[in-house]
Formats: sequence, structure tokens, C-alpha cells
Amino acid sequence: MNHVDQNSLDWSSQPGRPLRGSVRVPGDKSVSHRALMLAAIAEGDSRIRGFLEGEDTRATAAVLSQLGVRIETPSAGERVVHGVGLHGLRGSSQPLDCGNAGTGMRLLTGLLAGQAFDSTLVGDDSLSKRPMRRVTDPLASMGARIDTRDGLPPLHVHGGQPLRGIHYELPVASAQVKSALLLAGLYAAGETQIVEPHPTRDYTERMLAAFGWPITFSPGHARLAGGHVLRATDVDVPADFSSAAFFLVAASIAPGSELRLPAVGLNPRRTGLLQALRLMGADITVEQEREAGGEPVGDLVVRHAPLHGVELPEALVPDMIDEFPALFIAAAVAGGRTVIRGAAELRVKESDRIATMATGLRALGAMIEETPDGAIIHGGRLGAGTVESHLDHRIAMSFAVAGLVATGPVQINDCRHVATSFPGFLELANGCGFALQAAV
Repeated sequence: MNHVDQNSLDWSSQPGRPLRGSVRVPGDKSVSHRALMLAAIAEGDSRIRGFLEGEDTRATAAVLSQLGVRIETPSAGERVVHGVGLHGLRGSSQPLDCGNAGTGMRLLTGLLAGQAFDSTLVGDDSLSKRPMRRVTDPLASMGARIDTRDGLPPLHVHGGQPLRGIHYELPVASAQVKSALLLAGLYAAGETQIVEPHPTRDYTERMLAAFGWPITFSPGHARLAGGHVLRATDVDVPADFSSAAFFLVAASIAPGSELRLPAVGLNPRRTGLLQALRLMGADITVEQEREAGGEPVGDLVVRHAPLHGVELPEALVPDMIDEFPALFIAAAVAGGRTVIRGAAELRVKESDRIATMATGLRALGAMIEETPDGAIIHGGRLGAGTVESHLDHRIAMSFAVAGLVATGPVQINDCRHVATSFPGFLELANGCGFALQAAV
């Protein structure tokens, strides 16, 4: 099959052949979002290379354009952002549509809290069900006024509110919440300090420093003061580790496989899955480690290896929160029992990922017990069956991986949202050995 429809409602994943070759996954979504936002409010023109051409990041670019920022696209995967400075954004009378981008909405809420104009942030059906109080409540303590629909989008951000820096201890570790508060802190009087219960990814901190804003940060802590200037800089976006995750699991569980994934971002706050898979017996090596755009990168080489169940160390959880659907698949085919604890945040992602993965895996014959903050997964064989993605792109791609080693076809319903984070996933997957089809 030479062409498949990325936006097809349903997919069928069938047992494939060993995965081989080199797979260049798209640019990092988290870095792409942040690069756009900081470049927009910087002084001067910034060039972003390796930009993720996904629906989420394009939604953020469209919002910034609506706010008066000129963004050019010289070629696919490249953006030139003509910065307007910290106070150069212009209000829009129309709602700002974030699509399915939770990262975009939460970070923009922090950015817009410090503006002189009102803004209304909206999203699609899935995003409109995602909780926003963990962002809006601490922003309110900085002086922001944000109206919600009982804690859900749309968000109406009132402009002209003087913000003040705060010392805030996050009740639940979240890079998105931390980043929203740091962006608001650019506009606040005094110092903003964020303390996390567990360290989360530090993309925002690294990128603020790259754009010249004085900031001090260490694992679990970040501090900055308002009143400075962001200066344009060029950003090289590494390949997205979360996108690479599906291929790391796939090649680990498909007999005879060997894949190379070049130039993957290896931010230590992002690579918990790498450590988890190695604990399970995976054969993954890192070659040509280097730095790009302030971020560590390297080429990952993964070979098939028999996996075994583990009690996942809770310390790894914050560093792999987006990769848990893929880990569930690895655990479901590993030998023995895998125990996951401390992952309650999975219940408030694009879907309740604990419940969604548990239901889907049971439909394929797996034994899995849900717990409030995780699951107990008994490894074994997966059978054919039909699963629901619940409009969650990572759920859809994870069950596509499951189909590689199931005893028969796995049908995944409603996969439209995969393009939000991984445009071209079907073509890339089929090119290295998957047997994925758009179901008719």
C-alpha cells in the first residue's frame, strides 16, 4: 500500500516483519511550542529549524500570528519568527483556537496573563475536557484574572492585570504548569520561584537562557525576575523523544529488529522511558552524543531483546509521563509482572490514559489491574481485537505497536489526532516494517 490517509478514522495494525533501517522522527513538540512563543516576544528575528509540522504546533503558530506576530515558512520544518518584543503582542477580537494542544493552551495562558488586552483561548472537543485549574489557580495568586468553564476551557484571560512574582510549590510535578508560571513571571514585578515535588523537563528554562533572559535553575527548581529582554536566537529542534518512544518499544518487542533513530533529544528530564526499558532488558545504545540548540541529542540504536516485568521506580515517572502508553504495551508482552505507581497525572492527559490503556489491553486479552495512580500488568501474548483511541494520539500509536506482535489484526478506532504530534506516522512506520492500513 503506497499511500495511507493520516486522517483516516480507523487503523488496522497487523503482525509485521522485523523492523529495520533508520527512522528520523519529527522534531520535538515541546521544544517547537516554546521556540515559537519565546521567538514571538523576543527582540529581532529568530530562525527555527527542525520544527514539528504537526497540528498542535501549527495551532500555536496560528495563535501567535493572530496576536500580530509575522511567522514565515521558508521550507517544511523551518520557521522564521519576526519577534515583536515583550510588549508587542496585539489583542484579537476572535477566540484563539489551540486545537488539541494542551501544551499550547497552558503555556499561552501564562504568556497572555501579562498582556494589556483580553484574550479567549478555546480548543477542540478533547482539549475542552482537560482541567486547567492547576494553571489558572497559581496564575491567580500572581494577580491574573482568568475565567473558566468550571475549571475547563474556554479560558477568558483578562488583560491589564499587574502581576507579581510568587514562590510556588507545585502540588503535582508538571512541566506545563511550571512553564506557564515562568512565562507569566517575565511580566511580573519581583521574583518568581517554582519548586517541584519531582524534577520535570527543563525546556523552558534552557530556552529562556538561550534567548538571553537571566534565569537560575536546577532539577526541581527555577527562579527568574521580571523586567528583562528576550533577544532573538536560532533554535535547532531535536527529534522528539516521545515520537521515538513508539519505535523503541516496537523494535524491542518485534523479533529480529534493529532500528537506528538519529538526532533524538536526550534531555534527562524526558528520557525516563529509556531507563525503564533498559531495566526491562531492552538493548538500546546511544551513539554520537552531542548538543543542539542547548539540548543534548544522540543517535539511538535499538535491537530486539526479551523483556521482563519490573516494579517501575517512581523516580522515573515524571521523566516519562507522555511515554506511558508505549510502556504499557512493552509491559503487556514482557515476561512476568510490571507494577506502575505514582502516575496519577495520566488520568488527566488527552484521555484517562490508565483507564484507556487498561480497557484496550483487556480487549486484546491482556491481564491488567488499574490502581488510582497506576496499574499492575501481567505480561503475556496479545490477541486480535478492536480498541478505542478516545481521540488520544499516543493511545492510537501505542496500539499500532501492539499490532506488530499480536496474534491477529488490531483495529484502532478514531486515529485522527495522531497528526497533532506525529504527522506521517503511518508512512514512516510502514517504511521500516509495520503492517498498518487505513481501515475501510
